[in-house]
Amino acid sequence: MNLIARYASLVKFEHTIFALPFALISLLVAAGGRPPWPVLGWVLVAMVGARSAAMGYNRLADRKLDAANPRTADRDLPAGRVSVAGAAVFVVLSCALLVVAAWQLNPLCFKLSPVALLVVLGYSHMKRVTHWSHLVLGLGLAIAPVGAWLAVTGAFAAFPLWLAAGVMFWVAGFDTIYGCQDVGFDRRVGLHSLAARFGVERALLLSRVFHVLAVGFVAGAFRRAELLGMVSLMGVVVMGALLAWEQALVRGGDLTHIDKAFFTINSWIGMALLAAVLADLYLV
Repeated sequence: MNLIARYASLVKFEHTIFALPFALISLLVAAGGRPPWPVLGWVLVAMVGARSAAMGYNRLADRKLDAANPRTADRDLPAGRVSVAGAAVFVVLSCALLVVAAWQLNPLCFKLSPVALLVVLGYSHMKRVTHWSHLVLGLGLAIAPVGAWLAVTGAFAAFPLWLAAGVMFWVAGFDTIYGCQDVGFDRRVGLHSLAARFGVERALLLSRVFHVLAVGFVAGAFRRAELLGMVSLMGVVVMGALLAWEQALVRGGDLTHIDKAFFTINSWIGMALLAAVLADLYLV
């Protein structure tokens, strides 16, 4: 495995697709469907920097826990495919990439870049102190649509905040499902999750509540955007259907289909919403 592939594996670069569609939706609505190319480019750079820093730091912070957990023992750091020093340098460079991109966008984005880093890096420690760490992870990804909006307008507005709330509860919902895999390990080593605190059945119930809230907030965001119409709202219906399917796959605590529930379906949700928004902006 070459150097680039090892670090892409370290941070699961393909998971950038979770937050990226929501950032693009926010950017397109903010720009009236005509985003300046330099802004689009720097938003993408910021997304890559933030996501890589967050995941790289998480792998560093959890490397000893990952080594002790049979499910994660083969990850790149505990398996020795990436060194601790190399991962630390990668995280620092990724943080710098986000800050440089924010500086290129506008003064407000630059001033808020340390806050964004505090949230996305701080998540790695939340599971040591609170059962609600899933919401902190959701907040980390929810920064994406707010940051993209600020990159275009330089000011806060209702639309990205509603969209961010939808992202936060969506991520919290699927991360709660994902955390059910490690309930025994988490309890044994003193890590916190909703499954460890309340049990798998109640954690899955909370996951369903989070996903209902996610659909409601995304629908509320789209209703507040004058540029978006029925096609976008149909995209929300598709989102709801996909989340219902995700929840059905793990009903009763059955985690045998968790890869499909966590990775496959969630990667479709953002893309489906982005496709609906693109259709509303450019085709209808």
